[in-house]
Amino acid sequence: MSHQVDEELWTEFHRVVNMTSRELGDWLRTRSADEHAEALPDQAGSETGQHVHQILGKRKVDVTEDDERIMRKVVDKVHAERRDDLEPVAGQANWRHRLMTLGHDPLKPAE
Repeated sequence: MSHQVDEELWTEFHRVVNMTSRELGDWLRTRSADEHAEALPDQAGSETGQHVHQILGKRKVDVTEDDERIMRKVVDKVHAERRDDLEPVAGQANWRHRLMTLGHDPLKPAE
């Protein structure tokens, strides 16, 4: 028996995660690199950021219950830190970078 992801969650997740899979992957690798070492591409970034990156590469029918849990976490986190309209807004760099690790760039225009 396959798991069916909540349609509203799927839509909202893809609205708040406004970075493409490539943008998020690049960001996670950049964020993990330092002057002495660079993480392997599939180990770059936080566990949640890696999970979001994996979800972006999935079809809706392939989403698991664990994926759905992460999707809810990301949606809740972005809503807690942003206005509902998700209009571009500047803020502290560490705030923006923290949201980008979840796949949301607060400077990117809403679609």
